[in-house]
Amino acid sequence: MPQGVHCENRQDLHNCCMTRNNATLQDYLAVLALARGGSFRAAAEDLGLSPSALSRQIAALEDRLEARLFDRDTRNVSLTRSGEVFARIAERMVHTAQDAQAEFDAHLSARHGHLTIAGLPSVTTALLPRILRSFSAAHPDIDLRIIDALSGSVIEAVETGRADLGFAAGTVSARSRLSFLPLMDDAFVAIGAPDGPLAEDRAYDWAELVRMPFIAMAQGTSVRELLDGACLRLGQPLSPRFEVAHLATAGALVAEGLGVSALPELTLPVLRTDRLIRRPIRDFGAKRRIGLVRRTGRSLTPAAQAFLTHVTRETTG
Repeated sequence: MPQGVHCENRQDLHNCCMTRNNATLQDYLAVLALARGGSFRAAAEDLGLSPSALSRQIAALEDRLEARLFDRDTRNVSLTRSGEVFARIAERMVHTAQDAQAEFDAHLSARHGHLTIAGLPSVTTALLPRILRSFSAAHPDIDLRIIDALSGSVIEAVETGRADLGFAAGTVSARSRLSFLPLMDDAFVAIGAPDGPLAEDRAYDWAELVRMPFIAMAQGTSVRELLDGACLRLGQPLSPRFEVAHLATAGALVAEGLGVSALPELTLPVLRTDRLIRRPIRDFGAKRRIGLVRRTGRSLTPAAQAFLTHVTRETTG
């Protein structure tokens, strides 16, 4: 302990050290700049100070520390042994402060950012509005763009970076460039016109349904992949009377009595018609798994990470 400093017990020692070693971030930056620049003039320019102000700051710091940090001559300054130790500490403190500021900047970015979400029409209609209502309340300054598209287009939007995240069906989980986070399972139901083949209020076997005039989604859609899989298990190929690309079209055709269909429950709000009835399917054997896709090996923006955390909490909580 330096001469003239007397501490009677551990608490006195703590208070004594805290009084002497209260260097600030500005002190750490000043020592590093002076060690780097080798002169008060160069360091002062780097810090935006006058040489005399920097000299007073270093002298005051040395007084508080009761240690000489720099040897000075008429032109140059150099670190003493104590100065070298203090400079190493200063490096760590400045890096810690920079990391903390970066973390806080990321927090602010999550509050003020842009987010693009791609999704199947059934998800953007039936599931997303509820999630966005609570997310927007918690993050009112994040601007959102929604891309509602068929399965392949959702995947393409995420793969190319046009969308930060995408709501898709689990049939894309094996794609090497994407990761898939399951959120929920979407059960299939049969739909028909009130006076059509499903007029009887009961559960229907899948074998019954495929023998009826059937309205199917087009090849390449997530719904069609699961329909074909169910037919493969049944050993009976699907021969639809109509094939359509859009859910609204399928609903309109069913409502006109042109056939029946089997669709996941999340798709029903897209149909927007009261001229339909729904019946359970007894042995369909599959559910459509809905989840979020993102690019593998890429960090999410703070806004996208905030949305991912929010969605996970909303759908699994």
